[in-house]
Amino acid sequence: MAAPIRTLCCTALRHSSRRFTTACGAQAGIKWRTENGLARSGTEYGPMTDLPDWSFADGRPAPPLKGQLRRKQERGTLARRVVNLSLEVDKGMEVWREKQEEAKRMQERNKSLLLKPKGNLLLKKNK
Repeated sequence: MAAPIRTLCCTALRHSSRRFTTACGAQAGIKWRTENGLARSGTEYGPMTDLPDWSFADGRPAPPLKGQLRRKQERGTLARRVVNLSLEVDKGMEVWREKQEEAKRMQERNKSLLLKPKGNLLLKKNK
């Protein structure tokens, strides 16, 4: 019995003027949201996703949902990674400055080791 119904549905879809598609449609408003500094979709972050859906009648907050806990953990991980990368950049800049200072000291040292003018050249240089 299922086979005739299935063929009937398939032929009805094939002959209809409207096409059935399984492709993902474009999300409306992505351009506007990104231009206005919002998330690409309404479910990425914001009060609708971050705040609890309900609370107890006596005012106690609801326990956090799994998605909220997951997002909180992801944000914490991202924050730790940002701090670590920032520290790496700071250390790299400090090492680069030290190398620049060392190169400058070596250049001054090499300059001081050059032969000094003597005799008439020394007298001309002092005047």
